[in-house]
Amino acid sequence: MDADTRLLVEKSQHGDTTAFGQLVEIYQNRVYALCYQLTNSHYDAQDLAQEAFVRAYKSMHGFRKEADFGTWLHRITVNQWINIKRRRKNEISLDANIKTNDGGELTMEVASDNETPEEAVERWEFNSLVKTAFKELSQEHRTVLVLREMQGYNYDEIAGIMNCSLGTVKSRINRARQQLKEKITLQARAGSINLPYGNRN
Repeated sequence: MDADTRLLVEKSQHGDTTAFGQLVEIYQNRVYALCYQLTNSHYDAQDLAQEAFVRAYKSMHGFRKEADFGTWLHRITVNQWINIKRRRKNEISLDANIKTNDGGELTMEVASDNETPEEAVERWEFNSLVKTAFKELSQEHRTVLVLREMQGYNYDEIAGIMNCSLGTVKSRINRARQQLKEKITLQARAGSINLPYGNRN
């Protein structure tokens, strides 16, 4: 956290709404991006982002200045999303594409210039399978995948955001990836679709 941001945080902690407004301007795009990845709805993402910033302002006194303010905001955002899910008692649509930071077997490739029509159809079918399977994961498993694969947080950071142990994070990520692959494989078998990460047998 740079000196300017630290000063804005300190002013906000003393009730300076103008300073907090400047923090919102600095971090609103990052927070909104996370909200959209969690909800895949512009409307829901806007509501979630607004709730997250309101909660952040009310909780400013609890922010420790040695922490990263952006990560702290993301922790609040995830907690707000979990609370909303519990209140609604139904699932928010999650149709966002999964893009991993380090490649991997679930990366969805962008169409190349020399892609044949048949290859384009197969890629579209696979992307659809991933989206459908992702929606079927539990709330905890979807959240860790968003934080790891889309937001790029490491395991320690995710543990801090989700307020759980490092072992729990690793277990959830491994289980989430395995469940996602299993669900995609089952759907592919039913639809006779070729998978880019290996055969389905």
